[in-house]
Amino acid sequence: MSADTAARPVQATGRFLPLGVYLLSFSLFAMGSAEFLLAGVLPEVAADIGVTLAAAGGLITAFAIGVVIGGPPFAVISLGWPRRTALVLTLLVFAGCIATGMLVGTHPALLVTRFAAGLAYAGFFAVAAATAVGLVPPDRAVRASGVVVSGLGLAMILGGPAGTLIGYRTGWEGGFWLVVALTLAAAGAVAAAMPRTAGGRAAPGSPGVGGEPRAMRRPRLWLVHAATLLSTASYMITFNHLARLLTHVTGIPDDWIAAVLVLFGVGAYAGLAIGGRISDRRPHHALVAGAAGIGVCSVLIALLAGHAVAVVPLVLLLGVTGFVLNPAIYGRVFTIASDAPTLAGATTVSAFQLGISLVPLPAGIALNAGAPITAVAWIGAGLAAATIPVVLAERFSARA
Repeated sequence: MSADTAARPVQATGRFLPLGVYLLSFSLFAMGSAEFLLAGVLPEVAADIGVTLAAAGGLITAFAIGVVIGGPPFAVISLGWPRRTALVLTLLVFAGCIATGMLVGTHPALLVTRFAAGLAYAGFFAVAAATAVGLVPPDRAVRASGVVVSGLGLAMILGGPAGTLIGYRTGWEGGFWLVVALTLAAAGAVAAAMPRTAGGRAAPGSPGVGGEPRAMRRPRLWLVHAATLLSTASYMITFNHLARLLTHVTGIPDDWIAAVLVLFGVGAYAGLAIGGRISDRRPHHALVAGAAGIGVCSVLIALLAGHAVAVVPLVLLLGVTGFVLNPAIYGRVFTIASDAPTLAGATTVSAFQLGISLVPLPAGIALNAGAPITAVAWIGAGLAAATIPVVLAERFSARA
């Protein structure tokens, strides 16, 4: 089969999905590790390049902005490309950006290369989600999406902490050089083993460059994106402030904070696995249950913040409930916009990143007004509660 014809789904048998799905997951693990490890070495980066900690924090923001705005334009540009080509190109660009930033080593260079890396990351994520769905039969599409996204859970559990540890031993650049090596390895594996699938215009029945944007006008799709933004913000606002809550309120020693944060990542990975298995048949159940679970966990964390025996398992459960939603979200997106998978995947990535990027605003307002740190968990509970009617509105509109 040529690169200009659409590949048929690979019929996965038994417990396992096609190799290409796991390659995409590994690729997201490699790239996602760069996102999670920067926070762990930020003070060292600031000292090395001679800027304040706040200025160094702008490197995180630059990456996030690249992710938010990068996916949809790249999705449109790459519609006529074979998907394997788009995947390998974005992996190589990502690795090149990270390497260039370290070689130049100035704050402006790091800002530019982090932004460009965010663009490449968003482009890869969008194409990877659509590719995974195309590699499997329809009844395993949501599970395939969950496996791909689980690469990010693994990056949170293993990649970020391991990269941070390497950075402390070898200098902050060490972890990022590992990311470059893993990303290049992923590019080679994708080039060698990924089935040759067609891009948007090459695929029969595809709407192409002009049709995919038209297919994005469906209100139900934007309800899913709204649920994505709200639900992501609902657990990330608590996660972002867990270290302070655990030390100042719960009384957990500093040496144990990393272990508790890793526990959240373990929960996230478990949530992705659970969500991937139940969301093919009951996506709305997964979405409502996940949002309700985030709300309950957030309220309990706020109420029981002073008791480590309660808070620590709640952190694990917050990770589970937060990430149960992700496979269901992709399932709904690719069901509603089945004729625009690449652009729909790109806008979903942007919605996730917006949910992450916007949480400092309500948290900052509350904390600057003198609210206790537990207020962020109450805000998370409110955002989770707001997610449920949005999910139900999309469900009822699907029946209309």
